[in-house]
Amino acid sequence: MSETRTQREVAGAGETDLAHPDYGTRGTPGRSSDPPEAAPFRTPSDPTPVPGASDQHDLGRPEYYLNRELTWLNFNFRVLHEAQDPRTPLLERLKFLSIVGSNLDEFFMKRIGGLKQQVEAGITERTVDGRTPGEQIEQCYTVVRGLEARQRETGAEILAALADEGIRISSWQELSSERRKWLRKYYVRNIYPLVTPQASDPAHPFPFISNLSLNLLVTLRYKGDEHTSKARVKVPVGAGIPRFVQVAESGDWVPLESIMANNLDLLFPGMKIEACEVFRVTRNAIYDVDEDMADDLLELIEAGIRKRHLAPIVRLQVEEGFDPGRRTMLANELGLKESDIFEGKELLGWADLLALHDLPRPSLKDVPHHPAEHPDLLTNRPIFHIIREEGPVLLHHPYQAFDTSVLRFLREASRDPKVRAIKMTFYRMAPRSSIIDHLVHAARQGKQVAVVIELQARFDEAANIRWANALSAHGIHVTYGVLGLKTHCKLILVVRQDHDGLRRYAHVGTGNYHVETARLYCDHGILTCDPSIGADLTELFNYLTTGYRPKRKYWKLLVAPKHLRGGILERITREISVHSEESPGRLQFQMNALEDPEVTRALYTAARKGVSVDLIVRDGCRIRPGIPGLSENIRVVSIVGRFLQHSRIYYFRNGGDEEYYIGSADCMGRNLGARVEALVPVEDATLRAELRQALDIQLSDRRCAWEMAADGSYTQRTPPPKRETCTFESMIAWAHAREFEGTRLRNRRAVGLLERWKRD
Repeated sequence: MSETRTQREVAGAGETDLAHPDYGTRGTPGRSSDPPEAAPFRTPSDPTPVPGASDQHDLGRPEYYLNRELTWLNFNFRVLHEAQDPRTPLLERLKFLSIVGSNLDEFFMKRIGGLKQQVEAGITERTVDGRTPGEQIEQCYTVVRGLEARQRETGAEILAALADEGIRISSWQELSSERRKWLRKYYVRNIYPLVTPQASDPAHPFPFISNLSLNLLVTLRYKGDEHTSKARVKVPVGAGIPRFVQVAESGDWVPLESIMANNLDLLFPGMKIEACEVFRVTRNAIYDVDEDMADDLLELIEAGIRKRHLAPIVRLQVEEGFDPGRRTMLANELGLKESDIFEGKELLGWADLLALHDLPRPSLKDVPHHPAEHPDLLTNRPIFHIIREEGPVLLHHPYQAFDTSVLRFLREASRDPKVRAIKMTFYRMAPRSSIIDHLVHAARQGKQVAVVIELQARFDEAANIRWANALSAHGIHVTYGVLGLKTHCKLILVVRQDHDGLRRYAHVGTGNYHVETARLYCDHGILTCDPSIGADLTELFNYLTTGYRPKRKYWKLLVAPKHLRGGILERITREISVHSEESPGRLQFQMNALEDPEVTRALYTAARKGVSVDLIVRDGCRIRPGIPGLSENIRVVSIVGRFLQHSRIYYFRNGGDEEYYIGSADCMGRNLGARVEALVPVEDATLRAELRQALDIQLSDRRCAWEMAADGSYTQRTPPPKRETCTFESMIAWAHAREFEGTRLRNRRAVGLLERWKRD
């Protein structure tokens, strides 16, 4: 796509008309004004039938709500389609294939693990969509098997295409004798010393199997002896050991389990190998933490991490052709049912293929993305002067650089002698981050530094404990938030001694302070010195660092768990009340997931009253659009592509007195009721126009957008190629155009100043 054309498309997408031409007609999937030439791809539908047309819809009926788990699995069909799409570069297709594998691993660890806990506890309570925990597991398993079948087909296609490009995932049997010799030497030098075979017989209990580990089940016997025995051999992937071994700088990459399986004579000399079969297990990642009984929360979380290591197994994956008897034996040893066994083909653990994405083959990847500089931050003036004198700054990541905006804000705060205090929340942090260096430097300069670290960020608990200990060792005041609530808000508060007194500068964002994901996740953030927002953040940090819960008042922020759900519901109700034919109501929400039943019911009510509802929801979504008489005014769009959608934007037309909010919260029960979250209003007209443009670009996307039907299925928009528009390309072009224009204006201003100086 040419830059000129893309910029024209972006300009067109900035219109604020309520009847935007690219939005199409409501209630019908594939709403573009021109019919698509290609047959659209459609994801599976929900098993519950669509409710019929009615003037009276009982919003308590379960059929009006889609299941959280099933809609999240549906999202992975959309991700997998990126791996199937021939328009996607080949190694990027491999990346999406591996992401689906990683997502399914996490799904079993978190969601299936939690559902199994409920079943074991005897819980039969039905969700708002009418399913018990056991019914959800059963239906999820059906969908997962279908998803994995499509994943295997896609994987075979991608591996064949990679082989045509000289990147071959080869089995031992496909290699020449010379390459086998090379691999055997490699194995002896680099792998064999790390391998520990473990017998399984009456004298040796069944060995412990670690989470997501790849294993060989070896059936063997002494020569001349009919009795067989079994041994488990762990494939030592990780800690510098690759899953796929490149053969002598050739194009052949051999799975480590294949190398090990064909060199078992080294582990079991003099024995007859009857069979060698590959299996993989997944353990529950959910552990209970009774914070009310904790004397030391950090120690409690550390104990929980150790418990997770020993948690029950929830899934067994076996390779195709696994002997039925040994498969049953293995399931029994692991405490699993037959339904918990998933058979793979080609490979187990597709997530490991992501390592091949790093191969230096630029022709098989997306064109590298280099974030643009924010036009307001091109100057070398102190960032605090820019915010104070030129107004708030809205950041669009990854299109605009994180390093020269958020990191610059922290760096200058740590070095500015007028800064008195820095307060910050941590949820997820990169393994190596200059943020830590800036905070430590600030503390050494005598500034007050306080950090609220969330110790229970799933799968980042151990890393966050290390950060907490490291920061505490440098004299930084570290707290762990409010007992019983996760701290999920993304906040930085800087207190500076300006010429007219103390002033509070802030960053409020939708994404983590993670320098690596900031290059991959679509997020927003605002830099501001608004006094009311600063006062609200002071109040919020006081709450986070003490846990005291007096009645707290916030002037502008919407804060969970006390005020956020109510604030959203009140504004939806207000939108209904101000809606009219002359001034139609309009709601537009962008989020990762819509799960909260109260918000879902409120949106149904608004749509039934005639309010236009646009929802940009990345993955799980309970609401059904297009139900006659109820949700014909609702549209649900999901954007899937190069970057991960992670931003949260809430727009209320409010009779023309528009309101925009951004922040960390999705409309999920846990975010609104069991976490500390914050939404901040965006009140500056210029910044509102930027958010309007971002929403319009996504809603008019004709390449990466999927629209949900009433049955829960999604259809990808497939216009003719010349009419394709992509959110990610459009936003990249928009950000670079803004940088170019900002540079041009500053250069013109500099030339004017120079000419004036010469004249004087």
